[in-house]
Amino acid sequence: MEIALRSERIYIANKPVDFRRGVDGLCALIVEEMQKDPGNGVYIFYNKKLNRVKVLGWHRNGFALLYKRLESGKFFVCCDNDNLQINSDQLKMLLVGINWKLLSHVECKIDTHF
Repeated sequence: MEIALRSERIYIANKPVDFRRGVDGLCALIVEEMQKDPGNGVYIFYNKKLNRVKVLGWHRNGFALLYKRLESGKFFVCCDNDNLQINSDQLKMLLVGINWKLLSHVECKIDTHF
């Protein structure tokens, strides 16, 4: 299966979220707390343990929600008190569990189609 969520705007939430939230709950969070348009960007959310992420984005005619759970280890998600904007290479590294902050100057050659 391959779904491409393409956007120049990729944001990481500035705090963990309740993972019971679905598309509508995450869209409300984007509008209310991040003050962004849910249909205009890709948004990354994570849990307190940093072993799960949800990626929300607009795909053609509706929202797509990717949920990934690591069997071991943690995602390298760290933000200050602001929503962090990253690029597509950094998103690819984040999804495979690489500390993208250490390699932010490196182009990611990893195929992350899902």
